[in-house]
Amino acid sequence: MSKQISAGFVISAEKLSQCPNFVLPEFPLLGRSNVGKSSFINCLSNNKKLAKTSNTPGKTRLINFFNFSENFMIADLPGYGYAKVSKEAQAKWQKYLEEYLLNRKQICSLVQLVDARHELQKNDLQMREWVEANNLPIFTVVTKMDYVSKNKVLNVISSIKKEFGGVVLPFSAVDRKYCDDIFSHIEELSSKFELN
Repeated sequence: MSKQISAGFVISAEKLSQCPNFVLPEFPLLGRSNVGKSSFINCLSNNKKLAKTSNTPGKTRLINFFNFSENFMIADLPGYGYAKVSKEAQAKWQKYLEEYLLNRKQICSLVQLVDARHELQKNDLQMREWVEANNLPIFTVVTKMDYVSKNKVLNVISSIKKEFGGVVLPFSAVDRKYCDDIFSHIEELSSKFELN
């Protein structure tokens, strides 16, 4: 990455009332538990240890906030679709997350991460339906592109674009070549963002 990024962990919050009172544009990450949200944060920040990666899906139970050079915030949300917790706990998370996503004024755009190795899953589609029903801004990042053979990259991107529409960007934690485009897109959205 061409510029020096200074990214740091700020705070974890369970619900909206505990979120930090920043005025920076915020980008919440939506995705299934093992889609690679932590690796995405680490790649963008050029710091492999910033967000804890885990082989156990469902590790993130809170909203984790990361400040990128006072330019924007990334908010890592609990993954959907897998977690060894009770129905009550899941219902509570869902209520808190909906409250955060619908009422947090700092949100510039949601970022939905989907796995390049699989067809879009039912919970990916349900999440997108909910986002669109609530008219929230969103773009898509397709993770684990290093698993896709070069001649199939465009097919994967175009099929997701056909399903979701909007901006769809490839990403691989192994190969940093996609990081700059994603970073540029986030910076471009940030520059136009005005806090209401």
